[in-house]
Amino acid sequence: MQDQHFLESEWDYCLVLDACRYDVFSEVYDEYLDGTLEKRRSIGSSTPEWASRTFTGTHDLAYFSGNPFINDLGIPLNELKWGASCDYEWTASDHIETVFDVWKSGWDDDLGTVPPESIADAFHSNQSAVEQADRTVLHYMQPHAPYLSRGKGQKLKQIQKGIRRQEEAEAETDTVSDGGTLSSLSDTIRPKVESRLEDSELAQKAGLWLELDPTELVKNGTRETALELYEENLRIALESVADLVTELDGRVIVTADHGEAFGEQGVWEHHIETYIPPLMEVPWLEVE
Repeated sequence: MQDQHFLESEWDYCLVLDACRYDVFSEVYDEYLDGTLEKRRSIGSSTPEWASRTFTGTHDLAYFSGNPFINDLGIPLNELKWGASCDYEWTASDHIETVFDVWKSGWDDDLGTVPPESIADAFHSNQSAVEQADRTVLHYMQPHAPYLSRGKGQKLKQIQKGIRRQEEAEAETDTVSDGGTLSSLSDTIRPKVESRLEDSELAQKAGLWLELDPTELVKNGTRETALELYEENLRIALESVADLVTELDGRVIVTADHGEAFGEQGVWEHHIETYIPPLMEVPWLEVE
């Protein structure tokens, strides 16, 4: 199994499925897409880790991001108090030429996430940027929780609340002078902001458990229930991807930033620097 080599590989369009593990993808993808599938090793076990290690230079990309960690806010990952929880001093806008914050413009309050159609809509609405860029990335949030069939989306709703609170706090002060970082907030405002964001972070750490139905857990078991919802999320994303790729002229790749764990080695979901196969093994599909 080779490393992912995301930027070093040849492609014109790369469609990133957030938290998509190889084994589940390999079982269902051919119902939606034709192509040559490889198993590759990701460079990170979470989006902040993957992004900061992948985009290290300056890259002429049109990046349609459903994931709020890859954004055009100009705030380093280590200052995103609403969920990054890492020490990475990395900012997407410093490395990626054009980032479209679809996680913001295409957010669905009822679902608590960015549905696949929001990525496609943003792509269709910004064709001039696509034509000007060397390559294009479309970063879908699925199969990452929340699970669309449930329509609750508690986990990412907490992150979204944190984003809004951070932006509101920045708007309340005139001391912001370096791109809107949290560190630039006044001494009177910053403690209040950090307190609110810590509450949000604690809530979102409940993660997967907020997405599952207790009745289903008792009936089917945690792992089985979670995997069923996860696969359904992946299928919803693949339906949208299959519609979009018919429009794309050039080499198209479907891959993931990292995988997802469902109890393997005691790990659930995905965490920074957790190098187990369910998190590190991702699909690399060259679409025909």
